[in-house]
Amino acid sequence: MFLYMIDDKLTNKKKQLDSYRPLPEALLRNLDEWFRVELTYTSNALEGNTLTRRKTALVVEKGLTIGGKTLIEHLEATNHAHALDWVKEQIKCKPQTLCEKDILLIHDIILKGIDDSNAGHYSNVPVRISGSAVVLPNPHKVPELMEGFAEWLKDSQDFHPVELAAEAHYRLVTIHPFVDGNGRTARLLMNMILLMRGYPAAIIRKRDRLAYISALEKAQLGGSKDDYVKIIMKAVDRSLDIYLKAAQGETTSYEDDSKLLKIGDLAQQVGMRNSTIRHWTKQGLLEVAEITDTGYQLYAPEMIDRIKQIHILKEQRLTLHEIKDYIQGIR
Repeated sequence: MFLYMIDDKLTNKKKQLDSYRPLPEALLRNLDEWFRVELTYTSNALEGNTLTRRKTALVVEKGLTIGGKTLIEHLEATNHAHALDWVKEQIKCKPQTLCEKDILLIHDIILKGIDDSNAGHYSNVPVRISGSAVVLPNPHKVPELMEGFAEWLKDSQDFHPVELAAEAHYRLVTIHPFVDGNGRTARLLMNMILLMRGYPAAIIRKRDRLAYISALEKAQLGGSKDDYVKIIMKAVDRSLDIYLKAAQGETTSYEDDSKLLKIGDLAQQVGMRNSTIRHWTKQGLLEVAEITDTGYQLYAPEMIDRIKQIHILKEQRLTLHEIKDYIQGIR
């Protein structure tokens, strides 16, 4: 598998967090409320839901209706929040006790009122991932594959918690057992496993959508899982930092996706030409966080620091290929 990739840093941060437990009830409640909204917002945003973080909070916490948004988008928000509530109720159990019934129940909650005929049921028609070359299993094989998946979970005692959560997510989306809601169900399953093992939930940010999808597809097409595992590890690491800072009495600022930068804005902030930014992006030195409907490439603010790092490495006479290898090695 990929146990060798699980950084000791995650295990050590988990031990550090455990030293602060039990956390004050008010602090736990505040963290739970924030994660409930953030996990709902990000997981739905990855699938195309257009509710912003703030509007997701209004729907989930206040039960408000947002003008101009569809009923389905509202239901996706409330359903995910309810599914997460159910997941939290199971955290005293062990991952090895999870079964098909649990996965079907999560999916049933996710699609309740959206697609009741398919909610909580495996697909019986061929499904394709739009824009992907990945060939999904024949629907007739799905029950057998899911039975095998459940058996694998029962025999997973030797896995590191992050490894188990990441692999369970990967296996479920690769089986792709449902007509819709596979990604949301897989991320909830992943986070249920993490919570059961005392880790905070992993948030796959909206800005990481392209990298996340590309990494999954790369592995599903027979390539390395390394990029995918790094994304999950970084997500867990960010969540551990949030909990640790809260436990230590520090405040944490959460960056909004509205701060993503167009190529011209990024170039201006670092004093470079757009053409150089495009070239470095094409070479794999910079990562595009999002592409708008009109085709604009958007970059996360951390690419400013990445560019500064590239300049330092260039001064050390490293080639762009060597810089790319260096950057990918530390991501």
